[in-house]
Amino acid sequence: MMGAEYPLTTITDIHYPEGDGQPVAETEIHRDNLFNLLFMLRHFFENDANVVVSGNLLIYYVEGNPRAVVAPDLFVVFGIPRRPRRVYKVWEEGKGPDVVIELTSASTRWEDLGSKKGLYEALGVKEYFLFDPFGEYLNPPLQGFRWTEEGYRPIRPLSSGPLTLRSELLGLDLRAEGEWLRLIDPSSGRKLPTPDEVWAAWKGAG
Repeated sequence: MMGAEYPLTTITDIHYPEGDGQPVAETEIHRDNLFNLLFMLRHFFENDANVVVSGNLLIYYVEGNPRAVVAPDLFVVFGIPRRPRRVYKVWEEGKGPDVVIELTSASTRWEDLGSKKGLYEALGVKEYFLFDPFGEYLNPPLQGFRWTEEGYRPIRPLSSGPLTLRSELLGLDLRAEGEWLRLIDPSSGRKLPTPDEVWAAWKGAG
């Protein structure tokens, strides 16, 4: 006897949610660091239409499995068109992030240094940076890893001055300045301006 026929679920029927119910940031300092970094990097790469700068966007990395998902605080992808995305599907884009920055906290530090670090390594994230704004959970508070054929290897700080790591992919230095993660153009030594600094300059020019 034939059983009742039911429609088959295909891979195209699977729903990939656009939110995970988690807050955008742990504290106002985490939130403001994130917004500053997004602002600085988007403007730094604004003339290259094939650089994606995003943050707190769900990245699905296994087609057909909506539970295979991660949401970096900030990530950069080179070589794909910049456009608004509701989610990021690795199999559709053709690649995962090239650079990831996580703003770590008490609730995320073990994941950031453990499962996320292993996942980013498996996804081929070439540079992975972690910053602890309050200096409570990471020592030193700014750490970085670069992908090699042997896996992730720590990025050594620059030899002089404040704690600074160089991103070869971004072409920028990342510097810990108290609670703030600043981005520096190594060719000029100038800091990329934050929204507050742009606003202050605009008011001063009036």
